Amino acid sequence: MRTMITPVILAAVATLSTAAFLFAATDWSDFSGDVLILGELHDNPQHHAEQASAVRIIQPKAVVFEMLTPDEAQSLSEIPRDPGAMRDATDSVQWSNIADYADVLAASPVIVGAALSREDMRAAFTSGAAEVFGTGAEIYGLTDPLPEDEQAIRELNQFDAHCEAMPLEMMGGMVEAQRLRDAAFARSVIEALETHGSPVVLITGNGHARMDWGVPVYLMRAGPALAVTSIGQGERQEPPDGVFSWTLNGAASPDRDDPCAVFNQ
Repeated sequence: MRTMITPVILAAVATLSTAAFLFAATDWSDFSGDVLILGELHDNPQHHAEQASAVRIIQPKAVVFEMLTPDEAQSLSEIPRDPGAMRDATDSVQWSNIADYADVLAASPVIVGAALSREDMRAAFTSGAAEVFGTGAEIYGLTDPLPEDEQAIRELNQFDAHCEAMPLEMMGGMVEAQRLRDAAFARSVIEALETHGSPVVLITGNGHARMDWGVPVYLMRAGPALAVTSIGQGERQEPPDGVFSWTLNGAASPDRDDPCAVFNQ
């Protein structure tokens, strides 16, 4: 069964810590709110098609992309809103499959980049997210430690995501790098709201879209009055891990190589 829910005020879900999901019909014309986070599996073309459809219908004031640095986004500001032109213009972008986002980019009235540098990510690993984030770290909650149970779960998730090829003791640094990215994406969304108005869309991976510990947590801290809806996209009727306003499922899985194969050679 597929049911629709209204946009979620973040304070109402702040205490959620277990996986929950709802199926939803994709009638994007029903959306209202300040922020729409559109999660994805980065290599699934059906997820990108759903995002492009949502952006075309909702017509946000700006779209923030996890995949683009601010400079890369700026370089696309004058590109005609045509998928072919966008595809050609992204040749030099570092994100490996950025061409797959051409339809989403073409539908975006203002393109905002939120990607951090590798140097910042490495610094978060060693020095912590709060130090790298700098001014405002306390506003976004980065100066507060995670609850012990969440910290442990997230370290195990990172251990699994890295194919158990790195010591588990190093995963605390990976969690700090993830927290930095989530807070930085939230900051970019809030800056886009202040500059361009509401609504703003964020294009990001499902992990960052989670309402229980992703970008919405940091939006809640910095902008508690914001109405935020977060969508997770699954595959083969399997919802993504985490808590979302609702999930979209049924997309087929693209052919994928074993991501851990390189460690098993």
